Amino acid sequence: METFLVAAFVLILTPGSDTMYILGRSIAQGKKAGILSALGISTGVVCHIIFAALGLSLILSKSALAFEIVKNLGALYLAVLGIKTLRKKTNGEYVLNEKNQMNDYTKIYVSGVLTNVLNPKVALFFLAFLPQFIKPGHTESSMPFLILGITFLVIGTAWSLALALFASKLAKGIRRNHRIKSWLDKTMGIIFIAIGIKLALAKK
Repeated sequence: METFLVAAFVLILTPGSDTMYILGRSIAQGKKAGILSALGISTGVVCHIIFAALGLSLILSKSALAFEIVKNLGALYLAVLGIKTLRKKTNGEYVLNEKNQMNDYTKIYVSGVLTNVLNPKVALFFLAFLPQFIKPGHTESSMPFLILGITFLVIGTAWSLALALFASKLAKGIRRNHRIKSWLDKTMGIIFIAIGIKLALAKK
């Protein structure tokens, strides 16, 4: 378990697409958006852990077609999300009404979930990473996958939430400037598109 924890910490602290997504949301849209993004990503990780435990991720590993379909869906979703963000007009009002806020927060959470779930590289990561720390003879059971996966999830969620809080606090004053806020929104859109392109070019 000690070896697994060390490896998990190193992998979680290594910046990746999820980190960029959370940072983009946190800096451009604030603490709640960052937290919901982190929770959305973590929900996606839960799905991948379950897929790996049930052996469903093997489909992506063995089928090039399934891998390409999921990958392209994820890339397309991120590209559309990025374009919508770039085209979004900022009205200059920092505070939205409660109904709009709830709608936006729901979309942010769902986006985090889909961004992670539609990334087949994450599925293959868990499929390749977790078995290395499971004793021979126990790989047929889903329980070792779930235990290690949940451990990884807890560490990753804690780090993601800390990252969201730190980034949002750092940019809090900047976001209140209308021009800079608009620029941050555009940057966030570019980040989404960049992540989508990276995913589209991903290979097994």
